[in-house]
Amino acid sequence: MAIDSEYATSVTRRIEAPAERIFALLCDPAGHVAIDGSGMLRSTEVGPITKVGDRFVVEMRNEHMDDYEITNTVTAFEQDRSIRWQPLLTRASRPEAQDRVGVSAGHVWGFELTRVAEGVTDVTETVDYSASPEWLQELSQGGKTWTEALNTTLDRLAGLVEVSRGVR
Repeated sequence: MAIDSEYATSVTRRIEAPAERIFALLCDPAGHVAIDGSGMLRSTEVGPITKVGDRFVVEMRNEHMDDYEITNTVTAFEQDRSIRWQPLLTRASRPEAQDRVGVSAGHVWGFELTRVAEGVTDVTETVDYSASPEWLQELSQGGKTWTEALNTTLDRLAGLVEVSRGVR
């Protein structure tokens, strides 16, 4: 899934932790709130993601939308290797956003894990807007507006799972 094109952006970080530990955190919706580098995720339901088709709801907030809710549907799931999901706006607090509730924006988020050595994993986070409407591709600059948040997310992920930091 690591793509860097006009409509997608990927960031990779080497993390000193086994893929199994990293993937377990990524399959816990609450883990997404803990590692979120955008500062927009507020809360989520508890429960593991186990397969394609699973859904998890995230309460979010940003300056453009105020409070809103996203339902994420898992579109790819390979144990300890890959997880992707497509968000869908399911609730918006601003009246001007009501027409987007229930309409897919077409973008996909995900993580890919590659074992480098025993206890060392390359983790790639990608946001892909290639199937999004033109207005969203332009607004997100094809995902490029997310580069800093992707890096921060991977930093936070590493902080939670790396053995050398004493956190398990």
